[in-house]
Amino acid sequence: MDMLKILSELPGAPGREEKVRDYIRSKVDGLADEVSVDPMGNLICRVKPTIKGDEKAKKVMLACHMDEIAFYVRSVDDNGFIRLQQLGGFDFRNLFARRVRIQTRDGGEILGNLNPSGKPIHIADADERNKIPKMHEFFVDTGLPKDEVKAKIRPGDPVTLVQEFVEMGDMVSGKCLDNRVACWVGVRLLEALSEAKSAYDIYVVFTVQEEIGIRGATTSAYGISPDIGIGVDTTLAVDIPGVPGEHQITNLGDGVAIKIMDSYAISNRELVDEFIDLAEAKKINYQMEILPLGGTDAAALQRARSGARAIALSIPTRYIHTVTETVHKDDLYATVELLRAFLEQ
Repeated sequence: MDMLKILSELPGAPGREEKVRDYIRSKVDGLADEVSVDPMGNLICRVKPTIKGDEKAKKVMLACHMDEIAFYVRSVDDNGFIRLQQLGGFDFRNLFARRVRIQTRDGGEILGNLNPSGKPIHIADADERNKIPKMHEFFVDTGLPKDEVKAKIRPGDPVTLVQEFVEMGDMVSGKCLDNRVACWVGVRLLEALSEAKSAYDIYVVFTVQEEIGIRGATTSAYGISPDIGIGVDTTLAVDIPGVPGEHQITNLGDGVAIKIMDSYAISNRELVDEFIDLAEAKKINYQMEILPLGGTDAAALQRARSGARAIALSIPTRYIHTVTETVHKDDLYATVELLRAFLEQ
């Protein structure tokens, strides 16, 4: 889990994924036939077919997004407090008293505390205590003199949450496991493919700007034009107290989730059946997923050029879009095993 720890703790706001991309590139060196970065910043790793057939090899594209929900600096006020523009879907109830990292234009980093404006609980009335702040009420306090803040920090600097990655028994927890777990899967899959044989022309793409509208997957899929597209991402595991069973979506430890649909895409029925049959034949733990709201890069793969057969495989995750996202190690390994089995067919 050492690699996943590094991936989790790296900053990678949408549009500023370079630190994550550079680390992944260092890990995939020598594992692919071609490695390139496109104009959007997607890292594209191609593994050419090692089994020759009578027909042209089908292209399979896997999309694993590198970005995380984050912020950009919007402004610095006269007292040196920083206001933010959000990037992605935050639940503001989870943003109280958080530490953040600001990446400055000179390559440095400044830590700060993120809090909403208003009174502490000791002097707040009942209405003030129960109020959920809106984004415009949050600010970052760096502890630095206002002139130094204004000299070092400017609008557009990326701001990401800070959280230590930890192992908890058979589970791991940290920030932005959505979707650094898929980046981990992508690297592990490339390692496995270096020792495997496949008739597919495989593109493992570490995409950018998924959290603000599947943008990197859209452009890379257009360029690759895959026959089969596989989005690898997280999904809700609400298998916790207070949530009825019918709302739990998936369960940690029950295996990789084969997605039937979400609000962005309906998976190709033949691929769904193929992955189910393969999981059962290989004795790989799996579960089915229907997600009422949300989507993945699979939607972009499905709509590339004239369209592709597409599906998403998901890693069940508790507490999504918080800094304590939690996944089960067995589900990670099951995802790698099922993808390898599919590509080796």
